[in-house]
Amino acid sequence: MPSAETTRASVHEPDRVRPTREDEVAAAGSELIGGPIGRRALLGTSWWTPVRVVALVAIGMFVLGMVQKLPCYDSSWFFGASSQYTHACYSDIPHLYQGRGFADGLVPYFDKLTGDMDYLEYPVLTGVFMEVASWLTPGSGALQPREQTYWMVNAGMLLVCAVVIAVCTARIHRRRPWDGLLVALAPAFALTATINWDLLAVALLAAAMLMWSRGRALAFGILVGLATAAKFYPFLVLGPLLVLCWRAGKWREFWAAMLGAVGAWLAVNVPVMFLAPEGWAKFYRFSQERGVDFGSVFLFISRWLNIEITKDVANTCAMIMMLVVCAGIAAMTLTAPRRPRFAQLAFLIVAAFILTNKVYSPQYVLWLVPLAALARPRWRDFLIWQACEVAYFLGIWMYLAYTTSGDAHKGLPTEGYQLAIAMHLLGTLYLCAVVVRDIFMPERDMVRRAGDDDPSGGVLDGAPDVFVLGTAAHPPRHAVHGDGPQVEWGSRDEPTGDGSL
Repeated sequence: MPSAETTRASVHEPDRVRPTREDEVAAAGSELIGGPIGRRALLGTSWWTPVRVVALVAIGMFVLGMVQKLPCYDSSWFFGASSQYTHACYSDIPHLYQGRGFADGLVPYFDKLTGDMDYLEYPVLTGVFMEVASWLTPGSGALQPREQTYWMVNAGMLLVCAVVIAVCTARIHRRRPWDGLLVALAPAFALTATINWDLLAVALLAAAMLMWSRGRALAFGILVGLATAAKFYPFLVLGPLLVLCWRAGKWREFWAAMLGAVGAWLAVNVPVMFLAPEGWAKFYRFSQERGVDFGSVFLFISRWLNIEITKDVANTCAMIMMLVVCAGIAAMTLTAPRRPRFAQLAFLIVAAFILTNKVYSPQYVLWLVPLAALARPRWRDFLIWQACEVAYFLGIWMYLAYTTSGDAHKGLPTEGYQLAIAMHLLGTLYLCAVVVRDIFMPERDMVRRAGDDDPSGGVLDGAPDVFVLGTAAHPPRHAVHGDGPQVEWGSRDEPTGDGSL
């Protein structure tokens, strides 16, 4: 029987990084709960662990986001075309309850619709999520109460996804659980959580990142495949992972992840693909045929230069730009003085997809929030980006209020909306720039300054390089001698300590 001395919780827990000691914004914000030294913190063993605090904060912020939708829940979704925009509380969920046949009991992908879409234009797993919510919604009675109930049911299911995202983010970096507060307190996260169903894919990808950080490559791949079956973008993280595993020589783990991803995606999609091929293909046809739309760099350029950009031109340009970015990320991965962290590259590839897309819906910011918290866990940079995203969130709704209010012109004119798009683009580019800087100057990386290598990297964490290009084989002095603690390749020692903020 082990002794009490060897079974203390602190023996098994890593020394947690306290953000109030390394981040001036976190230190200033901590005055609300007792100051940087944690006068009111419960040290040592306590029910109030960092992960539980993060989960409760995420629930609180999600509820505040629901409260922000109250003007629409009461009336604006149902009466008046522009009031849901002037209150900035729009959501697709209640509108699509009837618009996509759920109110009439139609089966997604199998039953043809009679409105503006002939079939549901969402990936299969998201369609299943929507259908399950419709099963929990009364099938009879007046339409408005049923739409309200449908939104509430979806909000409850999405709340579970939000908690999963926050908890997984807090647990990926074992020594940095408080970084999960970046997700839990992100204002754009709360504002956009119930606009659409994106949180399902975000939660699956967050869980996948957690599995990879624990060395479970197959589980990671399965979750990535499921996430891709819910939204298109999650498969993108496999590209950076390929190059990282190439540099570290971890081919076995990569192919296990790839096998899991392909198998899970096929398991979800193949039955619908064969039984309802036209309905299954609608999402892909719609993505291809969709023209230049809100929030995109193409819309900004077309209005700035007063030119028309067709969907074919936008598709071609988006593909070329994305391929160029992918090549750049691959080159950076193989030539950086230290192998980039997985979370950094995952953030960059998803951000590139957002920046080069034909459309930027406000809820797309959810894709980046957990990845940003892992890639650049610094409150100042994170809040600068969030401020830009909140500005865009308000800008698009005020612009739609302006265009739908007739001669009253209540809201934001075209010039103002152009500024909102520019803020979104510049905010995302800014965060990308500091992440790239951290890759080429590892001593500026908050995670590595604390003494870690790649805590989200799983088998990559501390692994030696086997294939590098250019200066990576002979890193400059600043790349290996930072001001903070350093980590040696292959070192996995975890000192003990408490988890105070």
